[in-house]
Amino acid sequence: MKLDVDTLGTFYEMAREGAGLAANRLSSMTDIPARVDVTHLNFTRDAAIARDLSGTEWVGIRVELSDGFGGTSLLLFDAESAETIATAVIDGIPTVTAGTLQESTVTEIAQIMNNGFVDGWANVLDTNIDVSAPTYVSADRPDEFLAGTELTPDEDELAVLFRNNLEAVGEELTFRHYLVPDSETVQRLFQARSEDRAIEFEKLVGFDRIAQRGATQVADNLTQMTGIEMDVDIRRINFISLDAIPSEVSPEPMVGVAFSFAGMPSGYLLFLFDADSARRLVSRSLETETARSLGEFERDAIQELSNVMASGMLDGWANLLDTSIDHSTPAYAHDMGAAVVDPLVVGLGDSQEFAFVFDTRIEAVDTEVDLDIYVIPDEEDLRQALGAFDMSRVAVTQPEASTDLSEQDVDLDYWDTL
Repeated sequence: MKLDVDTLGTFYEMAREGAGLAANRLSSMTDIPARVDVTHLNFTRDAAIARDLSGTEWVGIRVELSDGFGGTSLLLFDAESAETIATAVIDGIPTVTAGTLQESTVTEIAQIMNNGFVDGWANVLDTNIDVSAPTYVSADRPDEFLAGTELTPDEDELAVLFRNNLEAVGEELTFRHYLVPDSETVQRLFQARSEDRAIEFEKLVGFDRIAQRGATQVADNLTQMTGIEMDVDIRRINFISLDAIPSEVSPEPMVGVAFSFAGMPSGYLLFLFDADSARRLVSRSLETETARSLGEFERDAIQELSNVMASGMLDGWANLLDTSIDHSTPAYAHDMGAAVVDPLVVGLGDSQEFAFVFDTRIEAVDTEVDLDIYVIPDEEDLRQALGAFDMSRVAVTQPEASTDLSEQDVDLDYWDTL
């Protein structure tokens, strides 16, 4: 199956508008001002959704969709947020005892918000979408309400997932909305009508499998270079508007090391660390005391580590395509998260409106160290790359990257040239 990039863009914008409608409905019911934080169109595999929800008790509803649009919709609040919105609705009603009716209140609020999403889809598609009666879910184990849906694809499959986050003004609300169309709906709605703007879905699955191996290579490289056991925590592909990419990263000060890469495909690669993680990785790789700040010596070291990791991420694609992908010397920045990402967005903005972002999080197993990796290929190059390899090569292609830091080149001034 070939996906139509323009159609993906249309549905991405529609999902963002539906999230805005849901935020407005939440505000009108609770008097808590809310707005859309970020909307994602993800291609995700394995148990990535379950990992996204792990470690928190979630409360909300699950509904099944059919007729003009088949799939599953989950609308969830963390337990504390559910109590906040229920209290906002019930408070002041003299016949309601404190602590009661939370389940029915959360169900009603979630159903009204969910209908905002669904109504938006039905209007744009000019079709009827049947929505099942909501099932109230309350669990701290995601498999309890994900089992048996396309939210948990097989290992060699990608599920299409619309994921929306809202944020409240003046309240700490944690909210998730997941809308997962079934495979028949994906084929019917997103099938490419022409070759000009088509992405081969099966090839995207294969390309992502190589990216998964590249991420594993990066984790292994870090383990070898630092002695800290690292593991891949989250892997997914985001189809996202370029102007929304900065909202993907933490608003806190971050250490960023960026590369441009050229070949088939070309694009940008970004490693993001919080300052503590960067200092710990440097001290362990060089067997020194952990620095209190990031001076020029530490900046050089983190760039050298990133040079090795860049090869781990890109070599697999180059081997798959039997070509070379050359990356620049590393560009270092220590700034607010969005400011670190902005130069990459500007670099792509002249040629495309949306991007496929290969998004990875790597975490230490036993200590507080984490790393976010964003690979953003040029859209046209990605399309050509997906058409240039044989799927049979995916099973035998592996990334290869040396962990020798002795000959890595760095350029402290390169960031300003991006």
